[in-house]
Amino acid sequence: MSTKLTLNIDQNTIEEPKFYAKNNSVSLSKLIENYLQSLTKKNTEKTKVSPLVASLTGAITIENKDYEKEYSDYLSKKYS
Repeated sequence: MSTKLTLNIDQNTIEEPKFYAKNNSVSLSKLIENYLQSLTKKNTEKTKVSPLVASLTGAITIENKDYEKEYSDYLSKKYS
């Protein structure tokens, strides 16, 4: 069941969401409804993982545990 809701929102604040809604072929009402649902959604709900993602879990092993330092060194060389 839908019910009508009137909101007062600053003009500058609403322009970006209107643009986003139009570009994503969704109404502004639906966009706001989805946002409000996400705010009130129970944190106890488990996120469903697709079988593909589940099958890929653990597929890659990291041999070098010091990858953060290695990556940091790489970035230092790249940008210096």
